[in-house]
Amino acid sequence: MKKIILFLLINALLFPLCTTVQGKKKKVRKEEKTVVLQLTEEQQRKYDYFFLEAIRMKEKKEYATAFGLLQHCLEINPNASSALYEISQYYMFLRQVPQGQAALEKAVAYAPDNYWYSQGLVSLYQQQNELDKAVTLLETMVTRFPAKQDPLFNLLDIYSHQEKYNDVISTLNRLEKRLGKNEQLSMEKFRIYLQMKDDKKAFREIESLVQEYPMDMRYQVILGDVYLQNGKKQEAYEAYQKVLAVEPDNPMALFSMASYYDQIGQKELYQQQLDTLLLNKKVAPDTKINVMRQIIVENEQSAAKDSTQVIALFDRIMKLDQDDPQIPMLYAQYLLSKNMEPEAVPVLEQVVDLDPTNKAARLMLVSAAVKKEDYKQIIKVCEPGIEATPDALELYYYLAIAYHQAEQTDSVLSICSRALEHITPDTRKEVISDFYSIMGDIYHTKKQMKEAYAAYDSALVYNPSNIGALNNYAYYLSVERRDLDKAEEMSYKTVKAEPNNSTYLDTYAWILFEKGNYAEARIYIDNAMKSDGGKSDVIVEHCGDIYFMTGDVEGALGYWKKALEMGSESKTLKQKIEKKKFIAE
Repeated sequence: MKKIILFLLINALLFPLCTTVQGKKKKVRKEEKTVVLQLTEEQQRKYDYFFLEAIRMKEKKEYATAFGLLQHCLEINPNASSALYEISQYYMFLRQVPQGQAALEKAVAYAPDNYWYSQGLVSLYQQQNELDKAVTLLETMVTRFPAKQDPLFNLLDIYSHQEKYNDVISTLNRLEKRLGKNEQLSMEKFRIYLQMKDDKKAFREIESLVQEYPMDMRYQVILGDVYLQNGKKQEAYEAYQKVLAVEPDNPMALFSMASYYDQIGQKELYQQQLDTLLLNKKVAPDTKINVMRQIIVENEQSAAKDSTQVIALFDRIMKLDQDDPQIPMLYAQYLLSKNMEPEAVPVLEQVVDLDPTNKAARLMLVSAAVKKEDYKQIIKVCEPGIEATPDALELYYYLAIAYHQAEQTDSVLSICSRALEHITPDTRKEVISDFYSIMGDIYHTKKQMKEAYAAYDSALVYNPSNIGALNNYAYYLSVERRDLDKAEEMSYKTVKAEPNNSTYLDTYAWILFEKGNYAEARIYIDNAMKSDGGKSDVIVEHCGDIYFMTGDVEGALGYWKKALEMGSESKTLKQKIEKKKFIAE
């Protein structure tokens, strides 16, 4: 819109405005005389001033003022196309379509050489379903703006909608005259002729495409495909053979011949033809990929949906020496779509061997290893992965988790630090937060509490809602019996976010315990026990401690004994049971 306004302003300043004296009829006809309205210098100056002021008010979103200024412009020059166009947009915005349409029609009448005014009026006619008016204007635009193709394409859409097939063909011919003969236009004419039940002209159209480009074998194959799709099998066969006689390795013709054999029920020849194409080293990998995708689609759409045929075909291809990762990657994706993950893993390994930078394949391998809890395999996949794709933060994350499980604490810190070196302004803050949170956990394991708390603080700067960091930070503070108010505030956020998480409930209950709020602590520890907390010897022992402080000694002893049976390594648990009292560590 700004470009249009600029164009209008330049014209308003450089060229005199003109007006058309209308007769009794509303339509402006070509035969009517156009009288140029000569504004005085003072009138022109006033018009320019008020029009520019209207545009300025519009930019400031003071629309009522702008509308009034445009009305004043039209009082100075009722036939000013620039003001008429602008005011029409206001009427449209106010949903006063008749007034807007009338103003826009006048703008087009008084500035017939302005393409954008005419295009805007065409769009309005189409919105109002006044298609005949749209067609009339578009036909005028085709002549007036010969360099513009959009009017012809608009006509094509309208004639197609109206099912005026002769007009569609005529319009396609006009486009062809401008653009030259091409596949898209010829195929569209072919489709329209078929709808008109004129098979003779339909096939003649594709044949003419072949004649226009006799050396382009692609059009020969297209002709064969058209024959085959419309039941002309013999003609299709002859077209394909003509191509193969010139180019025996033409992949399009080879695949189309396979389709031909499939249609006539020659399954063995169909398979042989596919092998000729897919096992041919002269055929480019991109072509093979396209063929295999089409085979997969056709197999999925068939009633049988026999995936074993597709897999067998892939297996034959995979026996060849592969130097391109595309086919193995497609094969792996297909196997995964069939829930055949074990079979997909070696194929994915072949993909990353061929293309170490293939992050998608590595992540699929990682996913398979995570499901098996095979952290050695995660390390095996991720270590070369971050060397090949140093900005793949996902691989750093999984590698850090795997090192953590392998108790390689220094490696965890090292890999997290390396990951943080590759963050960018576009990196999700949640991802950065997770790396700091992992570092906090590791520093705690190494009993470097100052560094641990600093890491957690960084994690919460990037993501204040990092539940894992909030819980661990709060719990470790409570164990040290320091900053308990801060710990309580952080822990409460986790309980609010996941009210049925036994770990978070236990942390909050323990902080309340350390603060001496035993009755409230018991409520939360009971909820933790109801939420699978009984599976953790730590939570069970905490439950005993809290019960004791609320006066339930028997209940406390029961939980302490249960925690001992579960294998608790608490230093004071046996003393608690023997002395029947709480003993702090």
